[in-house]
Amino acid sequence: MDSEKIEQDGVTEAFADVDGILVPGGFGERGTEGKIAAIEYARTKKVPFFGICLGMQMAVVEFGRNVCGLEDAFSSEFRIDCANPLIHLMEEQKGVVKKGGTMRLGAYPCSLTKGTFAQKAYGGAEISERHRHRFEFNNDYREILTKNGLVLSGIYKEGDLVEVVEIADHPWFLGCQFHPEFKSRPLNPHPLFKAFIASAMGQRK
Repeated sequence: MDSEKIEQDGVTEAFADVDGILVPGGFGERGTEGKIAAIEYARTKKVPFFGICLGMQMAVVEFGRNVCGLEDAFSSEFRIDCANPLIHLMEEQKGVVKKGGTMRLGAYPCSLTKGTFAQKAYGGAEISERHRHRFEFNNDYREILTKNGLVLSGIYKEGDLVEVVEIADHPWFLGCQFHPEFKSRPLNPHPLFKAFIASAMGQRK
């Protein structure tokens, strides 16, 4: 679905008959408000949701705006002067002038919290996933987000980076900073895709 079209026409008709909503990665501000609207629909209507990279970041923004009441919550990638930059530039990226291949790239370990959607999908507590991004979850907002119910279920401990977020009181709501599609294959799908689709099948209208 075109997220810009959702911005124009709203979400009710677009998602009336869907069983799951996936918001993928991407670059640029174009269509982000449509993505946020789709995420709000998935959260409030209890539709299984999977956010990947930018999709995860916009899920954090949506939660900050509509659950925590953080006005002007956004990503500083798109609005440098936003009052509440829930997503901000990674520390090691702040001195980068020549962009090129300087993003956070490659595989990094991640520790999962027991009993979460992510941990159940993987069947273990320690994973390794591939990344491609410059912006990340802003740790300054951990307390207010978690106090209001956002679960930080995956952490890169060495850098203290949030890699996976969830909402527990939901059939299946998960966003990850990494790219599971890099390791998914037609006959060997990634555990998160399997879990998301299984939840969507279980919620079929």
